Amino acid sequence: MRILFAVAASMALAAPAFADDKKDIVDTAVAADSFKTLVAAVKAAGLVDTLKGEGPFTVLAPTDEAFAKLPEGTVESLLKPENKEKLVAILKYHVIPGKAMAADVVKLDGEKVKTAEGKSVKVAVKDGSVMINGAKVVKTDIEASNGVIHVIDTVILPPAE
Repeated sequence: MRILFAVAASMALAAPAFADDKKDIVDTAVAADSFKTLVAAVKAAGLVDTLKGEGPFTVLAPTDEAFAKLPEGTVESLLKPENKEKLVAILKYHVIPGKAMAADVVKLDGEKVKTAEGKSVKVAVKDGSVMINGAKVVKTDIEASNGVIHVIDTVILPPAE
């Protein structure tokens, strides 16, 4: 069964000008210029080749502003080599195997969707907005050659064991 995720068709925003079907997830994020922290984290975690791979992937991409909401020093700490395992888990929690476009979300309100990290995120539609574990989806359907990016306003963390 195809994994479904994103914003209802009536809520779908047009893909920004930086979207390019010829670029992969990583190159699309780099070109957007609002994911510098995410790109640095992906590099530090050693996940560039994975996210440049065949996919398809649905990436819940926190903006630089989303990373700035984390407690002071958190990002710097996560980027250290000794914290690579934790960083990898957090980043994989933002990736859903498969390509899920915005129009599919209405079928998932209240559902849980398994991430590449292995744990699930909860999808909710509240007051016309899609929320993923409390993070608001602010832009949808930024297509790449190996998947799609949906922009979120908060970094989501996998639940503790």
